[in-house]
Amino acid sequence: MPGAAPDTTGADARPAADASRTGGPSGAAGEELARALAAATVDAVRAVGGYAGGVYLRSRTHGLLRLAVLAGLPVRLFRPWWRMHINRPFPVAEAYRSGRPVHLADAEEAMRRFPQLMAGLPYPFGSLYEPLAAGRDRYGVLVVLRGAGPGGPVDDADRHRLRDVAARLEAVLADLDAGGTPVAWDLEPAPVQLPASATPPVRVGRFDWRPDTGAVTADAELCRILGTDPDAFPGTVAALEALLAPEDVHGLWAMARQVIDAAGHPAPASRHMWLSGRDGRPHLLELARATSPDSDRDPGPAHLTGTLVDPGTGHVAATAADRLSTGVLSVDRLGRVTHVSHRAETLLGAARTSLLGRVLWDVLPWTGRPAYEDHFRTALIAAEPVHFLAHRAATSWLSVSLHPDHDGMTVVLTAVDEPSYAPHSTAVPGVGLGSPADRASVLYRPVALAIALTEAVTARQVSEVVTEELLPAFGGRQLAIYLLSERHLHLAWETGFPQGFLDRFDGVGLDARLPGVETLTSGRPLFFESMQRLAAAYPGIPLDAHVGARAFLPLIASGRPVGSCILGFDQPRGFSPEERTVLTALAGLIAQALQRARRYDSEAALARGLQDALLPHRLPRLAQVDTVGRYLPGTQGMDVGGDWYDVVETPRGLVLSIGDVQGHGVSAAATMGQLRSAVRAFALTGHDPSEVMSGTNRLLIDLDPGQFASCCYGVLDPRTGLIQAVRAGHPPPLLRHPDGRTEVVDLPGGVVLGVDPDAAYPVTELRLPRGGVLALFTDGLVEQPGTDIDLGVERLRGALSTLGPGSLSAAADRLIDVAAHDGDRPDDIALLLAARGPAPGPYEEGDRP
Repeated sequence: MPGAAPDTTGADARPAADASRTGGPSGAAGEELARALAAATVDAVRAVGGYAGGVYLRSRTHGLLRLAVLAGLPVRLFRPWWRMHINRPFPVAEAYRSGRPVHLADAEEAMRRFPQLMAGLPYPFGSLYEPLAAGRDRYGVLVVLRGAGPGGPVDDADRHRLRDVAARLEAVLADLDAGGTPVAWDLEPAPVQLPASATPPVRVGRFDWRPDTGAVTADAELCRILGTDPDAFPGTVAALEALLAPEDVHGLWAMARQVIDAAGHPAPASRHMWLSGRDGRPHLLELARATSPDSDRDPGPAHLTGTLVDPGTGHVAATAADRLSTGVLSVDRLGRVTHVSHRAETLLGAARTSLLGRVLWDVLPWTGRPAYEDHFRTALIAAEPVHFLAHRAATSWLSVSLHPDHDGMTVVLTAVDEPSYAPHSTAVPGVGLGSPADRASVLYRPVALAIALTEAVTARQVSEVVTEELLPAFGGRQLAIYLLSERHLHLAWETGFPQGFLDRFDGVGLDARLPGVETLTSGRPLFFESMQRLAAAYPGIPLDAHVGARAFLPLIASGRPVGSCILGFDQPRGFSPEERTVLTALAGLIAQALQRARRYDSEAALARGLQDALLPHRLPRLAQVDTVGRYLPGTQGMDVGGDWYDVVETPRGLVLSIGDVQGHGVSAAATMGQLRSAVRAFALTGHDPSEVMSGTNRLLIDLDPGQFASCCYGVLDPRTGLIQAVRAGHPPPLLRHPDGRTEVVDLPGGVVLGVDPDAAYPVTELRLPRGGVLALFTDGLVEQPGTDIDLGVERLRGALSTLGPGSLSAAADRLIDVAAHDGDRPDDIALLLAARGPAPGPYEEGDRP
């Protein structure tokens, strides 16, 4: 599922009865949620002529959407799309963030607007994304996939129909939410079977026949099956014969004689035959002797009953498939096997009984290898036939053809000899690109990897991308990345190798005779189809317990050596010319990303040093006022930003200031240091708050760093609790009263610093009572992508109001703890708390109620 558990549901749109097992909430209300999502998905697919659909819902992880239901596609094949962060450049995320629908008519429009989507799903298809919300509460996104349009935009009729379905679902979700059912999803997607397309129905007709008189009593359905008017049927066997082919008439009488002659046997006799109707389609006839309590003692004249079944086309197709020399199996849109021919049983080495009703990739694991999964996805999404060669076993190759339609997919199998371009005979089954189709399926990997690498900032992130994108594409299980520093290679990342095995190679010099060194010094990739070949090329080299293949790739960017990359495979395998070319190109992309990451690491280290030097290491200690500050860097992009806080003792009182410079990195940190110093200098010279803010504003404009900043500044009289405060485009502070009541301070302010040299900053007076807490913070603590900042402020206000007894330091830790555990935090955070202790004696001036 663009921008999407091997478990199945019942027919049509009903999700599995145990919703908790398939990924939905538990309980009756949770089951109601799952059914509502499934029903809406089916309605949406039908409304716009799609072939698949699903619903993404918010999860309990902030900023993360999860695929709740998936209809018309196998859940397992779309595991990479089960989770979607709302900040990702995908249409699902954009629809959720913006609250506006996204309609992509075809692959060309999708590539132009969302290249990452097409890098992972390079197939021709159209898609529609409808956000689900009620007021300001956002639930998720309704998604429909359909065939690519003729090049024009999605028409208004489709837009309106999809919006109508979404509106009905929104009403249901709002009712569930209001009733206490969490509208969220945190487990695996629930698979949903779509209703079948129009097919001939199964019909059953019945008749009674008395051969001695020739009387036939037929019901209306039998007449309709045989193509005659029920009211015009005269009720004779001659009339029945007239509706049958001559050969069927003779067969009918022969079968009747067998049934009559079997009278008196312990069990009632019945016989079956296939006969043709007027439309040429076959029907199954069952003929039996009618039974009565006295029939055993006195059979009397023969009395026969007949049942005629019109099975549609199913039996004909199944019978025809069993006569072919090729193997044929059929799977539905969820991947469940619905038919297996006799030849397919032989080619697959699996009995029909072990396959029917099971998900294909569960019972035949080799079909789920990455290259083959791409082919199945292509057929199901592009709705076009796909042909490829599959390496099922060590000496067994199959030609596979996939023929999809609205209801499922027919798989045609033919045994073939090993192709001339196949990997070496020692190759592991299914690993490598054994056919032109296999090779083509991986050509988009450089695009996917390149796009993903543009978002990777640190060397660790680059390594994680390589692990997630490169290894699965080629069936690898091990990865090691060494970086060059002072003519030595140092291990920067590893996965899949035995613990400690690679330590002996860490720090080796460029004069060592090792493949990881020689691939870098020579600039040539080295490929070894087995560990025996590696050992023969490098006698005495330490080997781990694996017996697989190895690829050593030089990491060179702009002609400069960066390091080397090692790919490991569990089994021996060959490397086709196409694979070698692609891997070499990918190594260049990785090297460029790592070189960029090194520059980032250097800048980040400098920015962290600046930040550490410029933020206060210790706040003033006063008998009547306690202050605590916290700073938390962001986790996306440059780690260090321009947030700051400060507490300064001045002749006018205790200065509390907090600010946020636009941007991240060295420039933001340097500007932050200048502004913090300016605020401190203006404060220590006795200027009032308005003058401090105006002076700092003009200074930032004179410096002209191309940045602006927000700031909140206040001067507190520790004795009376009186505060004179100003605000420049910054979130207003929160004030917690001794009884726990917490409010957002009404603090009028001016524009952000660095924009208008004549900006004015009015002063507001407020009072911090004894036992009260004033909280100043930057927007990173309350602003979350896709969520209104007022909701974040309200959450912080609620958290501050519920704080129990304890130190101010512990309170600051609790307020910032949730953000600290958010692994995808785009902005840094600063928090400053100030509290006045309770009065030790009589009320002081300004403290009386």
